[in-house]
Amino acid sequence: MTTTTPFVDLGTEEVLLDVIDCVATLTLNRPAKLNAVTSRMSAAIVHAIGWCDRSDSVRAIVVTGAGDRAFSAGSDIAELDRYATPWDFRNRTDYCDAIRAARTPTIAAVNGYALGGGLETALSCDIRIASSTASFGAPEIKLGWIGGGGMTSFLTRAIGPSNTAYMTMTGDRIDADRALGWHLVSEVTEPSGLISRAWEIAATIASRAPIAAETAKINLRAAYSMSEDKALEYERDLQTICFATEDAAEGRRAFAEKRDPVFRRR
Repeated sequence: MTTTTPFVDLGTEEVLLDVIDCVATLTLNRPAKLNAVTSRMSAAIVHAIGWCDRSDSVRAIVVTGAGDRAFSAGSDIAELDRYATPWDFRNRTDYCDAIRAARTPTIAAVNGYALGGGLETALSCDIRIASSTASFGAPEIKLGWIGGGGMTSFLTRAIGPSNTAYMTMTGDRIDADRALGWHLVSEVTEPSGLISRAWEIAATIASRAPIAAETAKINLRAAYSMSEDKALEYERDLQTICFATEDAAEGRRAFAEKRDPVFRRR
């Protein structure tokens, strides 16, 4: 049976959160402005991610943009002069930080322009898929600055230093096919099938043991920052923690009984 969560008030209609069958869809809903993120939208994204992490009804999150023109054009440039000092700008609430810090697995469904902070939003997700009409860019250099939401760090891990240099130093966009060839995204779909494919991936993750999925996410992030020996030791510790859960016991019982497991995040 399909179930929908009660309405979640995010304080603005420019960010929407819907939950069906343990999959949350977080939609940037400002299509007339290419889903550029305002400070109010940033606070709503932070709130939505926190709500999802606290909810037992959410096991995966799809992040996308409303309309067919843009995933997100990043932060609303018109707001950037509102910060009283550069220090205030430095310490602003960052929506990409919140997405990266999410305990819940995240899938970016990129349906158009993913520029600046929009590209960083996609990079902050665990899995990225794109419409064939999507394009990706780091255009900040054209305005006199660079990205500050993880642009260089996460781009380098995804596409390598030379390709990252190309994107961040020219500010030019790349199309979906090049993004796939550079391993920036995992799949490219037809525009009409993007959300259903993202939801399919999210539903598969949601059907797995949630503690194990969340632990796999932690382990993946740790693998980037540890030596090989430490990463292996940490992975084994995390495996032991997972093995001790009720869900792991249920998985073993279900395997022995030749049935689908029922995981309860316990």
